[in-house]
Amino acid sequence: MNKPFSFEIIAEMSGSLARAGVIHTPHGDIETPTFTVVGTHADVKFLPPENLREIGVGAVLSNGYHLLRRATMIDAAGGLAEFNAWRGPTLTDSGGFQVMSLGSGLGKIVSMDKKDEMIAERKTRKEERLALVDDEGVEFRDPYSSRVIKFTPEMSIAAQHKIGADVMMAFDELTNISDPYEYNFESLERTRKWAERSLREHIRQNNLRTKKPYQALYGVLQGGHWRNLREKAARDLSAMCVDSVEFDGFGLGGAFEKENLGEILSWMTTILPREKPRHLLGLSKPDDIFAGVENGCDTFDCVAPTREARHGKIYTLDGDISLKRAEFASDERPLDAECDCPTCCARLSRRTLREMLKSPDLETRAKVFTLLSQHNVRFIVRLTEQIRASIIEGNFADFRATFAKRYYHQQ
Repeated sequence: MNKPFSFEIIAEMSGSLARAGVIHTPHGDIETPTFTVVGTHADVKFLPPENLREIGVGAVLSNGYHLLRRATMIDAAGGLAEFNAWRGPTLTDSGGFQVMSLGSGLGKIVSMDKKDEMIAERKTRKEERLALVDDEGVEFRDPYSSRVIKFTPEMSIAAQHKIGADVMMAFDELTNISDPYEYNFESLERTRKWAERSLREHIRQNNLRTKKPYQALYGVLQGGHWRNLREKAARDLSAMCVDSVEFDGFGLGGAFEKENLGEILSWMTTILPREKPRHLLGLSKPDDIFAGVENGCDTFDCVAPTREARHGKIYTLDGDISLKRAEFASDERPLDAECDCPTCCARLSRRTLREMLKSPDLETRAKVFTLLSQHNVRFIVRLTEQIRASIIEGNFADFRATFAKRYYHQQ
């Protein structure tokens, strides 16, 4: 099978793990570092493909579990890039997070200041947890059909092959920030076995689908906030090889302690092979991206930019603002005077956009969701473009300090 997937490093920063590169895929190149916008159900909410191209999006990430029921249809349409008319590089995650969260009713908590709340909630909700994890897979009640389903690595990989994204993720168990060391230790070994099964199923699917474009498979690293577990995950997945086939890259997953994000990432990226790309799953705040880039991450994804836009939270170079606040009712300034997104270039005022956001008219609200979403996504994409340029030019540290001082109002 032809394998038009590779990673090329263009520039590296001395004194850090930051690098600028290009991921070559069957549907085009992804210049890194970059933010991959999330279109959970194939489409990005309120952002059609033409908008995505206009604001410089390099890749779209969709969800393997949520697309499971349409996988055969997507396959028949020629794969995800054709199905959603994006026709550019695409990624899918394994669906493991969705399976766990649907079964447990507990979301992913990144900040450790929520840890005590999570422990208390887990005890309270213990009898309600519907996700049962064993070495075979995850058994849970599907909210779409109400049927009990056993989701396995083989099921995840087979579905992702039908969906046809350029990059897929191996099936893994996402532990919660409140899970103890003993459970993370046990879970990590399960994730290692699932990674090997994912790789075997990937090989099987490649043999069955020889006429389809090659799809890269990333191994996903877990291990919580314990150094020995994170390092073990990096060693195990770096060395994993089944019938001479290895992982094409790596996904860095888990519920991270935000204040230790960079350190945790470095435990893994100093071990992972330099020549393969790394994707940081589920984070997109500027400080997270800077920490990720500095510690060797190449691509990022998160639903936050579009989700927060629909709730009126807007990103600006001087920090985030809530457009719903009364102070913007007569504000004639654009969202961000230095932004080059279509919304800001059209000089639409904060006052006008606020009125649209508060409108009872559904058509008006749908329009403003597009206007605000393209601004937030462009803000993060542009930030990664500037980070890339700073690495190539050799002034990443200076750019990071200047940006953080203004955005986070640091002295």
